[in-house]
Amino acid sequence: MCVLVASACSALLVLSGCGSAENDSSHSSAASSDAVISIYGPEPAKPLIPSDTNEIGGGNPIEMMFSRLVRFDSKGKAVNEIAQDIKPNADMTQYAITIKPGWKFTDGSPVTSQSFTKAWSWGANAANAQLGSSSYNIIKGYDALQNPGIDNNAQLEGLKVVDDRTFTVDLVAPSSTFPTVLGYTPYSPLPEVFYKDTKAFGEKPVTAGPYKFVSWEHNKFVKLAKDPNYKGGLTVKNGGLEFRSYSDTTAAYADIQSGNLDVMDFIPTSALKTFLTDSSIQAKSQAGPIVQYMVIPSAMPHFKEDEEGRLRRQAISLSINRQQLIDKVIGGTATPATDFISPTIPGYSKNLKGSDVLKYDSAKAKELWEKANTISPWDPNASFTVAYNVDGGYKDIYDAITNSIKNTLDIKTEASPIPTFSEFNANLAHRTFTQKGMAFRGGWQPDYPSPEAYLKPKFISSAADGHGANYGDYKNSQADELLQEASSAKSIDASNKKFQEMQEVLLKDLPAIPIYCDNSKGAASKQLHGFEFTWKGTPEYWNLSK
Repeated sequence: MCVLVASACSALLVLSGCGSAENDSSHSSAASSDAVISIYGPEPAKPLIPSDTNEIGGGNPIEMMFSRLVRFDSKGKAVNEIAQDIKPNADMTQYAITIKPGWKFTDGSPVTSQSFTKAWSWGANAANAQLGSSSYNIIKGYDALQNPGIDNNAQLEGLKVVDDRTFTVDLVAPSSTFPTVLGYTPYSPLPEVFYKDTKAFGEKPVTAGPYKFVSWEHNKFVKLAKDPNYKGGLTVKNGGLEFRSYSDTTAAYADIQSGNLDVMDFIPTSALKTFLTDSSIQAKSQAGPIVQYMVIPSAMPHFKEDEEGRLRRQAISLSINRQQLIDKVIGGTATPATDFISPTIPGYSKNLKGSDVLKYDSAKAKELWEKANTISPWDPNASFTVAYNVDGGYKDIYDAITNSIKNTLDIKTEASPIPTFSEFNANLAHRTFTQKGMAFRGGWQPDYPSPEAYLKPKFISSAADGHGANYGDYKNSQADELLQEASSAKSIDASNKKFQEMQEVLLKDLPAIPIYCDNSKGAASKQLHGFEFTWKGTPEYWNLSK
């Protein structure tokens, strides 16, 4: 029997022999299957290594180059890709995985069981300092690989190779979501050549997926070509992809209008009110999965995880007029946040206990701010500063957010621009904003369709301190326990209930302040065919032609 894993499926999960080709019935016979599609894409912040990438600049090319055991269709349903079978034991603490025969990397070497077990172990190993290290913490032996002085080739205890096409995964706790997690980028396989020179590999990866690497000219482009040896379920309708870096999203949009760029999944603020009626482009805007936060580091003076800090975080949140921001700055193409995930994901709620803190209330904001001042007075000469990256088109948005805070609380507030996302990301990695006592922009696009894909990477303790995307270094054992209980639940409904309980803890602490959920929106040139969004709000790159 074939069970397709989705965020709304039943709990006992067996993936077996699934696969489907995704096609665009409107595809023009005149379109060229050899055309290279040009795409707006920020400069990758890190080398092109799946376990060390958690941003879209590198993530989107990696997604197209590295197939995984499962992939997600456009609606977020998981189907087998490299996997032939994914079978749990009775209590979901062990999974037996069989891979399909015939898969090869672009250097001609075979994709085997060890291509997965060795790659996951290397990514989990603290000695290799991978941003996605915490992604593997559900696997037995993860904690042992976090010990100081660990050999960088040490393997995860929970991974056992049975033969070239079969391996088992022992988990530290039952998990109904694990088969869905296998579609997450860090769970990609890696060839043996990776371990010979990881730095060189990151600049020129050897992959197994719909596309293969061609070249990367930093701050200009990443080029991929269709991989003729790809054996998966996607039908690739173009000859390749070119992800082009732009320092100015307005310039990218102008290139869409003139036909010099094919597609972008971001609209600059200057065009938000007009792009849907712009006759020079194809435009799309629909509910999407991306959530935009403001992160306040847990070590930030006056904002620590104590009574004063919680009062001030709540006051800041209550000071942000989300609906006004969406109407006047974002052109109505977003939804005010009511929890920490997106309305498109099952488990989303408008009515969590404590969610009123995400509604604009100037009187309550002032009351809480003054209450915090009785604990420790705020220096009237101090400024509450929020950093953002300019090349993401966030200037007008963060000017509006900080003005809303300033006008409500009558404190000095400013938005601090960082020129590029690459520089912004480096500041996150080095905790520069924390050291300077600054809040910062934080957006999140989930890697698989579950609340877990938002909550685990952003807020679990093991993803703090440089081990993942918990850049505010928030740590709360109660939140950790609820997250684990959610992952171990026997049904999706039970799991989502625990995820919601965890979010109620987050609404008290506000380690990050949810602001709005982005629509999936973008623009394409008039000559492009097949412009549709995936479940995660990116274009279906393989489906594009011209």
